[in-house]
Amino acid sequence: MKKKHKIIVAVTGASGSLYAKLLLKWLEDNNEQLKDVALIFSDTAKKVWEYELDDQSYNNFPWKQFENNDFYAPVASGSSDYETMIIIPCSMGTLGRIANGTSDDLLIRAADVILKEKRNLILVPRETPYNLIHIKNMKTLIKAGAVICPATPSFYSKPQNIDDLVRTVVFRVLQLAGFSVEGYKWGE
Repeated sequence: MKKKHKIIVAVTGASGSLYAKLLLKWLEDNNEQLKDVALIFSDTAKKVWEYELDDQSYNNFPWKQFENNDFYAPVASGSSDYETMIIIPCSMGTLGRIANGTSDDLLIRAADVILKEKRNLILVPRETPYNLIHIKNMKTLIKAGAVICPATPSFYSKPQNIDDLVRTVVFRVLQLAGFSVEGYKWGE
């Protein structure tokens, strides 16, 4: 029997809403691997999603969405047993606030909880180029135990369309989170 995961998925206002949409769709289609999903959207995430994807499908997923100012949400406490948090896409502002311990909203507090409890925090920054501040913040987070998985697609699988290309990142993130994913693997 495969492990059932209890995860937090957070979406920020960085460009790349399609990454979040395809990850959430994969989770929905593979719910036999899930115990629970908690969703958090930053204050601008839904606006960017609507602009980039021309839809409001962020409302269609079956899991509880917590308001970003809800510090009574279970994910705000180490007593909850969410084992992984994925922030996809992750803005550099969000990454910097996590790196500096600025827990001024639920998304940042949940990431802080995941780090302090030595659980799995996966950040998917979608920014280019990086400046020295970005690199230093990423270094701080890696030293604290986070995984930085940039939204850098691969081409080994010869993707045929934008969704295929985006899935190369999404599947890598899901593998890092411990999910069983049937995606392209080099040399197999």
